[in-house]
Amino acid sequence: MSYNILKIATLIGGQRVGNADAEISWLLTDSRSLAFPDETLFFALKSERNDGHKFIADLYKRGVRNFVVQTLPEDWQHYRDVNFIVVKDSLKALQRLAERHRDDFNIPIIGITGSNGKTMVKEWLCQLLSPSMKITRSPRSYNSQIGVPLSVWLLHDKSQVGIFEAGISKPGEMDALHDIIQPTIGVFTNIGMAHQENFTSMTEKCDEKVRLFRDARIVVYNGDDEIITDSISRGGIKSKLAWSRTNPQQIFFISNIATSGSKTEISYTYKGAEGKYTIPFTDEASIECSIACVGVCLYLKLTPETIADRMAKLEPVGMRMEVREGQHGCTLINDSYNSDINSLDIALDFMCRRQEQSSRKRILILSDIFQSGEEPTTLYKKVNELITERGIDQFVGIGTELCKHASLITVADKDFFYDVDDFLMSDTYSSLHNSVILIKGARKFGFEHITEQLVEKVHETVLDVNLNAVVANLNHFRTFMQPETKLVCMIKADGYGAGAVELAKTLQDHNVDYLAIAVADEGAELRKNGIKSNIIVMNPEMSSFKTLFENRLEPEVYSFRLLEALIKAARKEGFTNYPIHIKLDTGMHRLGFNPETDIEHLLEVLKGQTALIPRSVFSHFVGSDSDGFDDFSATQFELFDRASRKIQDAYTHKILRHINNSAGIMHFPERQLDMCRLGLGLYGIDRDNKIINNVSTLKTTILQLRHVAKEDTVGYSRKGTLNRDSVIAAIPIGYADGLNRHLGNRRAYCLVNGKKAEYVGNICMDVALIDVTDIDCKEGDAVEIFGDNLPVTVLSDILDTIPYEVLTSISPRVKRVYFQD
Repeated sequence: MSYNILKIATLIGGQRVGNADAEISWLLTDSRSLAFPDETLFFALKSERNDGHKFIADLYKRGVRNFVVQTLPEDWQHYRDVNFIVVKDSLKALQRLAERHRDDFNIPIIGITGSNGKTMVKEWLCQLLSPSMKITRSPRSYNSQIGVPLSVWLLHDKSQVGIFEAGISKPGEMDALHDIIQPTIGVFTNIGMAHQENFTSMTEKCDEKVRLFRDARIVVYNGDDEIITDSISRGGIKSKLAWSRTNPQQIFFISNIATSGSKTEISYTYKGAEGKYTIPFTDEASIECSIACVGVCLYLKLTPETIADRMAKLEPVGMRMEVREGQHGCTLINDSYNSDINSLDIALDFMCRRQEQSSRKRILILSDIFQSGEEPTTLYKKVNELITERGIDQFVGIGTELCKHASLITVADKDFFYDVDDFLMSDTYSSLHNSVILIKGARKFGFEHITEQLVEKVHETVLDVNLNAVVANLNHFRTFMQPETKLVCMIKADGYGAGAVELAKTLQDHNVDYLAIAVADEGAELRKNGIKSNIIVMNPEMSSFKTLFENRLEPEVYSFRLLEALIKAARKEGFTNYPIHIKLDTGMHRLGFNPETDIEHLLEVLKGQTALIPRSVFSHFVGSDSDGFDDFSATQFELFDRASRKIQDAYTHKILRHINNSAGIMHFPERQLDMCRLGLGLYGIDRDNKIINNVSTLKTTILQLRHVAKEDTVGYSRKGTLNRDSVIAAIPIGYADGLNRHLGNRRAYCLVNGKKAEYVGNICMDVALIDVTDIDCKEGDAVEIFGDNLPVTVLSDILDTIPYEVLTSISPRVKRVYFQD
């Protein structure tokens, strides 16, 4: 659907400046996601840390001619054939437009909220309803104040049901999302600790979420949860569909749950009639989400038989886009979980943002797209528009429909195949090299076989890195910071073992002010991979100056010897005002100038030359994570404050001052100054050694199971003694992979199918042995070394060390797999 620009100006109550005619189909809030400039309306959003108005000039050069702004550009009269719609608040205007668009649809709209499970319920409802209805749903996890209006905008004239998530992080946010979604059916998944830091109690947060449903015709929720039930009552919700495992009087009673192997059978009574269904999952989260979905389906009058048939076919929810290294110099972006036009647009946008060397081709491997609600000709014309605008160099289409409509794809380098096997046997497949490949397909096509063939072959131990968790941790700490305070993100030691390049791409995408690494070679690798952010080198070596200058890296300077050598090198290269970062030693006694005795001479040297210029001055707290060091921290800060002010007074330009690290951001908010440094907190560990959002999960598989008699021993030096007949599993991870030898001999454990399995015997170089005697498992089953279910802090506590050491010890031979929602 499209709207005339004049109608949009009227709907959002804005003042139109310009008279160019335009039809708008696409809304844009992030300039990096531009695809169709002629049909795009850009909303210049202002936030505490960014201002969309500064991207107007660039977007105009790229073909955008329609803008919603709070203030006109100073040179607006020089823009030709353009429309500016001036409003008081660009975000509210975006939300208002989505509200008015929503008003045009008299169809069931399902609004989903809760602490967890929103995306699973949304995707499963889509799987359950789409065989008989045309569904429009939120792309991935678009559930924020910006994501919800962009999602609702996707409703079109063929939509029969809308399914939208709504997420909040603080009080007062849900009313706007209610007005946009206007749900006729509500689903409350559960209530948990997510975003609890901004609420005084769980009850306050639950009450806020319930506001989404105040005009809904029905709300599906867990009637056994007292907090949710009480909030539903306080919210005045009259039409309720509560399900219960304990109360047979509920309209929707779960009478039995039986798990067998990899399936779960759930029996229920709804309005007095009995029914049952089976799902191909056994975990508690999947069971609860399935019950909520069945409640919605029953309300929409699907028969129990239809529900049971479709529930049995439920597929895992692909909520993550994986980035993996492939063979022959390829990088793989695997999104082979679903295939629709909106998720294709998001995946292409993700691909384009992963800046790579210009010599690498962009290749899209795409399957037929099902249940789009559009005629194939119209659909694949849109696909062609998307891939043309996103600059795809080579297109591979797989499926009968794509083969039929091959002429609609205008990319010069294109090939089509009826199925995956044909593609894998082709010259097209064998010729793939030095490319970035997006693999995007409906699950029925088996695109996982393409990934398996293309991925670089490594042993079965991998480190999963959750990029969404990185962003969540970043935003978590930003909530404790003043809006004007800048942020340095520490990604040294290869991103604390997680992989600096992919982390840097994600952090750059979220507008961090600085990245920091240890040595210049790390910075050179980031530049090679397209990172343009400011980069601080914390430990510059004398031999690295050429690398520093060639890659625009900004060195920390901590001694007169280093300073004088840098001045000499910068002069030789012809630099003026090359930025440096001055380190003061206020008590760590590791590196840095003495703040009491060195400042006058330091300023004398700095002011006596023009090759270098201080960009920041900083120091390190010794113990900001411990209340016991507060007095010493106060002394450190006094020394730093006095010395850094002297340095600032010597210059007219602003010199950034920073001393707070992750723990200091929360412990000493009054000492945030101009900038803070986010290190371990970025990876999900707070000052109390608790997990915020887990980033890294180290996992492997069971290679072999062996029955060992109790009188026998296991492993080198016969250290692995047994006190009973045992089942011992060999797993392909050892101290060469970063698994510390001190964890062996039953000092620690890993998780097999969610249960503790102790390490027995000495940990070997490439293999460890674990006791799985009481665990139902088989060869090939997954093993979690640390991660979502076994915090890395458990291992660091056993080793009497810090999480840093465990994370940074993971060997380069362990493959990193990156994913995001």
